[in-house]
Amino acid sequence: MRSVRARAAIGATLVVAVALVAAGLAVLSVLRTNLIDQADLQAEVAAREVAGQLALDTAYADLDLDDEEDHPVQVTDEEGRVVFVSKGLRAISGTASTGVSPVPSASAGATPSPGDDDDDGDDDDGGDSARPARGEVSSDDPDFSDGTATVDGKQADYRFAAVEATTPAGLTLTVHAGAPLAAEQEAVNTVRGAMLTGLPLLLAVVAGVTWLVTRRALRPVEGIRREMAAITASEDLARRVPEPGSRDEIAALARTTNETLSVLEASVERQRRFVADASHELRSPIASLRTQLEVAEAHPELLDLPGAVADTVRLQVLAADLLLLARLDAGEKPGAARLEVGALVREEVSQRTGDRIPVTVEVAEDASYEVNGSRGQLVRVIGNLLDNAQRHAAHRITVQVAADGGGVRVEIRDDGAGVPEDERERIFERFVRLDDARSRDDGGAGLGLAIARDVATRHGGTLTVHRAPEGGAAFRLWLPRAA
Repeated sequence: MRSVRARAAIGATLVVAVALVAAGLAVLSVLRTNLIDQADLQAEVAAREVAGQLALDTAYADLDLDDEEDHPVQVTDEEGRVVFVSKGLRAISGTASTGVSPVPSASAGATPSPGDDDDDGDDDDGGDSARPARGEVSSDDPDFSDGTATVDGKQADYRFAAVEATTPAGLTLTVHAGAPLAAEQEAVNTVRGAMLTGLPLLLAVVAGVTWLVTRRALRPVEGIRREMAAITASEDLARRVPEPGSRDEIAALARTTNETLSVLEASVERQRRFVADASHELRSPIASLRTQLEVAEAHPELLDLPGAVADTVRLQVLAADLLLLARLDAGEKPGAARLEVGALVREEVSQRTGDRIPVTVEVAEDASYEVNGSRGQLVRVIGNLLDNAQRHAAHRITVQVAADGGGVRVEIRDDGAGVPEDERERIFERFVRLDDARSRDDGGAGLGLAIARDVATRHGGTLTVHRAPEGGAAFRLWLPRAA
């Protein structure tokens, strides 16, 4: 039961079994109903033929009975007494009267005719309205019943139809004529036997076919499993699982698995490159600081205190950037504080008193630009973008805050050299610095823009770079408005 093939085969077999049993019962019911309807019709025809003769005042001895063995007949009077039975009928059940011997008046001497019955004729007009008129057969639907009859020593099941007839003398008689049910029983038993014989064979075929089809369908899954196990054992993320040529769900699973492996491989490679770049960036300030301290230990008069402080600050900033990236990669979610972006920009610009170029802020005084997020992370984004503008601007830096669709746009422009179009995405990668910003004094570690885009993305926003009207770069930070 732990196998998918076994569960599929058992499930399909059970479903087919239930469907076949239900269909078989329905077929047997319909077949039985149709055969009983045919027997009812035969019994009714036989009963009406005899009733018609009695209505014409035919004597019992002169009744013309067709096929008495297949259609036994019993006639009873108004009091339920048997007045006539067909030849060879010895026992009967399922009719109003189970007797088969005519009453003494009818059995003594010659069999009397219905007209011999003593009747004063007073009920010509005042009889039971439900009974047929004199000399007529009832037009109502006959009453049907199941019973048995013994004809010529052979007992069998019959379907009886009861039809009333009134003789010209006013005597109401009930004719019970039977139709054999042997053919119906034989047909039902034959069909039932065929179903009971064929059902297990059919279920075995369904189970076997389902097992084979499921095994064939799941064969690519086994190949995918083996390859994934080999990838896990070898830790070689460059390998891929086999993709079947079909266009079914398993092929889609294989393609999705390979796409996942590609993303995982790129992520691991990016992580390795990040660790290597971080180690390289950390090694430089640490080595410089160690050298200065060793020189100062041997020759205190040669201590470069400003350089040591600068290296320490650079090392501190780099460590903070790496910690922030680690938290972002770990899935740290931004806060849900409600922040006014215009006030946030003004506050950050006002605190940057030592910047090389003054920053111009353009924010409408009567407008409110509120977003939800982390104050510390958004301040970090604005600060990183201003640091980048300070490194590249010639004479002017402008920060503009405005509404943009369903969000808030913060645009930081400078009049520097700008960013080449083919480099506008690469500059957001970690540890990426353009050629004119590789020195320690100008370029930093190359993490500021990467951190800014990661923070913007986790706040549901975007960060892109364009060409500014002043000729330099225009970084556009878009954040969704607070609800």
